[in-house]
Amino acid sequence: MRGLDLTKQEDRAPGREREGVVYARELGRHLTWLDSFTGLALGVLAAASGIYTYLGVRSLLDDIGAWTTFAALSYSLAVSVGIFVFWSYMLRLLPAMRSAASRIGLMLSMALGSVAIVAMSSWLNAAALAGAAAVEQHLAHTTQSYQTALERAHSKTIAGQSLERDVARARETFQDLSAQEATGDLSGLAGRGAVFRVLTQKSDELAGLETQIAEQDSAVNDAFSQGNAILSRMRALTVEPGAVEDRSVRFAEEAVRLQGIISELRQLNVAPLVSRAAADLRDSVVLPDLDASSDTGRAAQQSTIDSVMGLLADRASTLEAAANEVQALPDSEEIEYTPLSAADAVIRYAGNFVPSWAGAIAIDLLPAVLVFVLMVTQAAIRQGMGAQSIEDRMTVSEMRAALEAARRLDLTDHHPDPTPPDDGEKEDRVLRAAE
Repeated sequence: MRGLDLTKQEDRAPGREREGVVYARELGRHLTWLDSFTGLALGVLAAASGIYTYLGVRSLLDDIGAWTTFAALSYSLAVSVGIFVFWSYMLRLLPAMRSAASRIGLMLSMALGSVAIVAMSSWLNAAALAGAAAVEQHLAHTTQSYQTALERAHSKTIAGQSLERDVARARETFQDLSAQEATGDLSGLAGRGAVFRVLTQKSDELAGLETQIAEQDSAVNDAFSQGNAILSRMRALTVEPGAVEDRSVRFAEEAVRLQGIISELRQLNVAPLVSRAAADLRDSVVLPDLDASSDTGRAAQQSTIDSVMGLLADRASTLEAAANEVQALPDSEEIEYTPLSAADAVIRYAGNFVPSWAGAIAIDLLPAVLVFVLMVTQAAIRQGMGAQSIEDRMTVSEMRAALEAARRLDLTDHHPDPTPPDDGEKEDRVLRAAE
């Protein structure tokens, strides 16, 4: 039984080999048909990549003269030729490799070439595909940054304006005390004596500071309104139709104006002024001469002035602490608009344009897929052919040509030349007969 099974396996083996040969020849016919237009398709891909590369190069060059156009055309043509030649090499050589070492070596070469193609072409293709949109993205991002800086500067300035209430409370305190001193309820001496003059002096200082803060309200509101108006124009430039280069120039002009408004808002912040006024409130006191008629009255005035000085120190510390809290708020960032070219904008905001980058890289590296398809197909053909002799792989037409060559050799042998041919001449005769 075992011998019978082995015999059946031996009978089936030639059948499987014949099926493999048929399969391999079918794949070979498919490859022959596909190869008829593969070169044309590769040329179209290389030409398309060259066109987009040309557009990307033109976006990087400022001059619009004839030499600039010639330079951009030369670069794009070199890219197209390089892509076509490189992938032609890979399509022909890599599928034909049979050893693992040669395949790995060519694959490494293909990977290096792919990186070079991305470096010299794909990023320019992406600039041509999404360059204008990337520049608009840069404008929108810059507008948002300016808006944040304007709002932060305005908020800090408004916080400084709120110190007006603290100054008003301190002023009211000293005014009330001066009114009490005028009636004699504070030091016991009615009238406008030394204590009254000290209290009036500080209340007048605080009133002047309060008026100065209040006068800046309109300036702060006007500056913030102007900043918002500039931001509206900047947003309009971001989405306005037309060439993005022209819009970028107008956007830069508006950005300069807005930066001036932000600087003005920083200068309108009164927190540093209040902090200095608080220090003056405590340290700069002009003490009048005690004008009571008796020693007891002068002692009462001195005691009241000492109490007033302590109160001044407390109010000054309170105002200074409030002003320091305002100054401790985070400042708005220093923003400077930097115009970007389409290529630079595509690189900076690459994460927002993944489809464009994918398309730009795919148009250059799509032939790599064809290379792997050919490798798989060639491997399948070799497996189908197996280890066969030349007689097994000969087609009918090849066999007919071989028989005709043998017949011509026989005729030549029946009519020999006077001089016997050497081995080289015999080989030439065989080749001519085969032809």
